[in-house]
Amino acid sequence: MRHNLRLTVFTGWPASMTDLLSIAPRDKAEILAQALPYIRKFHGKTMVIKYGGNAMTDPALQADFAEDVVLLKLVGMNPVVVHGGGPQIETALNRLGKKGEFIQGMRVTDAETMEVVEWVLAGEVQQDIVGLINQAGGKAVGLTGRDGGMIRAQKLKLVDTKDPSIEHDVGQVGDIVTIDPSVVKALQDDAFIPVISPIGFGENNESYNINADVVASKLATVLQAEKLMLLTNTPGVLDKAGNLLTDLTAREIDALFADGTISGGMLPKIAGALDAAKAGVHAVHIIDGRVPHAMLLEILTDQAYGTMIRSH
Repeated sequence: MRHNLRLTVFTGWPASMTDLLSIAPRDKAEILAQALPYIRKFHGKTMVIKYGGNAMTDPALQADFAEDVVLLKLVGMNPVVVHGGGPQIETALNRLGKKGEFIQGMRVTDAETMEVVEWVLAGEVQQDIVGLINQAGGKAVGLTGRDGGMIRAQKLKLVDTKDPSIEHDVGQVGDIVTIDPSVVKALQDDAFIPVISPIGFGENNESYNINADVVASKLATVLQAEKLMLLTNTPGVLDKAGNLLTDLTAREIDALFADGTISGGMLPKIAGALDAAKAGVHAVHIIDGRVPHAMLLEILTDQAYGTMIRSH
């Protein structure tokens, strides 16, 4: 099955055996050979992947994601997974009779909600991902920001986007103070795949819920990652007419913020991506997690999937 997977990856064709068996052997070899320059180029490089959206909840896409991560590791790259869990947190809160509330794309997190966030992210969701990657032949290890003192945080001061004199209280939502990546580097060097829950800790040992896109972006910066990939439920950044914007600069993104094209949950995603690009991450990709093997198509083929963000 392993090279059947690869054939599907490099062509984007449906993964039915009939389609794969109908490809001539020479074409199969050509497809595999096309990946070689990319494998060579990115060998030994770190890829930070924010895993969320449909790719996290659809069983077939979950399996595709796990296979992609393992394949990247086996060909010599260093994938680091940072996961979200919005829908799973929402389900757990509903079971407790609590209604989720958002301000400017950030979840309002009181003490009770924080407890739910911790057991859903660090317990249920993280362990599911670790299990999937291990099942696909990898060696995944689950971490939170507490492990190895990785993510120090403080209470987020959320300034109103329309009126800077207003500050919203979103509870135990964290703003990253520092990231110490030493535990991640130690695991990478030992052939493990880190899977990180976006939970930080404060100076009084309190827990903070941190936006997973922000954690992925900051982690990519401190690890000097080659790529930051954000899996989403959209094809990428869309203009007001719904067309995909494949290549964006910092200036173009500022204009999209200003005219309201980028809003809601996309705000922290794009802001973090832009910061990472400016801080030296070579390429930031916002890709459609609903496309099977989207990650491998992005990394190992010529085709552009989603939106790439550059600093200039």
